[in-house]
Amino acid sequence: MMPVRIIPRLDIKGPNLVKGIHLEGLRVLGDPIEFARYYYENGADELLYSDIVASLYQRNNILDLVTETSRRVFIPITVAGGLRTIEDIKKALRAGADKVCINTAAINNPDFVTQAVKVFGASTIVVALEVLRLPDGSLMAYTENGRQSSGVEAISWAKRVEDLGAGEILLTSINMEGTGGGYDMDLVRRVVSAVSIPVIVHGGAGTPEHVREVFSTSDASAVAVASIFHYHTKNLSAGINPIEGNLDFLKSGKRYSKITETSVVDLKQYLEKQGVACRLVI
Repeated sequence: MMPVRIIPRLDIKGPNLVKGIHLEGLRVLGDPIEFARYYYENGADELLYSDIVASLYQRNNILDLVTETSRRVFIPITVAGGLRTIEDIKKALRAGADKVCINTAAINNPDFVTQAVKVFGASTIVVALEVLRLPDGSLMAYTENGRQSSGVEAISWAKRVEDLGAGEILLTSINMEGTGGGYDMDLVRRVVSAVSIPVIVHGGAGTPEHVREVFSTSDASAVAVASIFHYHTKNLSAGINPIEGNLDFLKSGKRYSKITETSVVDLKQYLEKQGVACRLVI
């Protein structure tokens, strides 16, 4: 059995690491570079940086951040947000990214995925699948960091993403994201079963048990985790140096009651004890 990957996801707005619920209601948590460095030293397999307002404002502002991070950490970095052209991808890779993740541009122009794969190789191209479960149970793919319905059914889109040549899918449940209530396992199993390329599952982890459930009940290759790592890390003395934004939560000293805070290494050790193979730092 191949070791699973544990990937901290860092959502970026302006200069800060932020965290929301359902991809909205953003709380500032601190300096993303310090969080990234801590996760690297703690045994993360990869990092995911997402400029969560890039598509909304049609730009990507995190490349300087990626460059600085790549000087301090030596694991793969994936960059997401606002990548619309081949030149955008080139700039991200030059800045220090190892992979890029696209969503809005992929749905608006599926041929862009194929073009990107031809230029950069499948292993470089990840397609994000942000899914909202509607009241009637249907699963719809959304764009603009979960703000806009594409009108595309999610499972059929996952299959097409594979046909277009993408190397991986980053799957997010908008309904569960940031809630700490667990993953939408029906969605996870349906997407993972529908494709043969690796699926990174994101959105809903509140406890280590939620992460274990992904790997014990599906063939997902990785999880992208935010809250349980971020709320743990923000309580450390290092890394908390926000510049601007919604600082009320950070200053309050409050903890999110549905989140069981943990570190990367503690999560991996827990998974190993549950029979899930991980790459442990010795």
